[in-house]
Formats: sequence, structure tokens, C-alpha cells
Amino acid sequence: MSWVSFTALFFATWWVVLFAVLPFSVRTQDDDHDVTLGTVPSAPRGPHMLRAIIRTTLATAVVMGIFYGLTHGLGYSLDEIPHIIPEASQAPAK
Repeated sequence: MSWVSFTALFFATWWVVLFAVLPFSVRTQDDDHDVTLGTVPSAPRGPHMLRAIIRTTLATAVVMGIFYGLTHGLGYSLDEIPHIIPEASQAPAK
């Protein structure tokens, strides 16, 4: 896998992990019992995006490190993933 492909895969994985990590450790205004007028009580208490970006980058680095270790270190490839339903790739019989 070239570095361009690895970077593209890292970027796509980063976005998926971002939406998985985003709700962690968010304090809402309702949790602090200090709701600002004109906002909903479930609104975040303060900015937490920098922490979310750091966590996302670290988690993605771990996932991509495991992927790199499996593909380059152990020699596995995406072609070796077993087909769960092999008949699904064939045309339906009439």
C-alpha cells in the first residue's frame, strides 16, 4: 500500500472514529444546572472539540497501527477476509 493510499485510509477512518468519540466526556448545561437563556439544556457546557480531535487522532493512529501490523507485519491482506455469504456475489438463479 502506498503512502497516498494509507493517508486516504487514515483520513476516512479518522472521520468515522470522530463521530464515535465525539459524545465522550461531554458535560451538558443540564449536568451543571446552569442553562443559558435561549439554549436547550442538552447543549454542551463548553468547547470540547480540541480534546475530541486529539482523542480521535490517537484512536485512529492505534487502529491504523493495528491495520499496518496485520497487513505488513503478518502478511494479511483484505483479499483474505472470508466471504460470509458467498452466494451473494453470484447472479440469482432463475
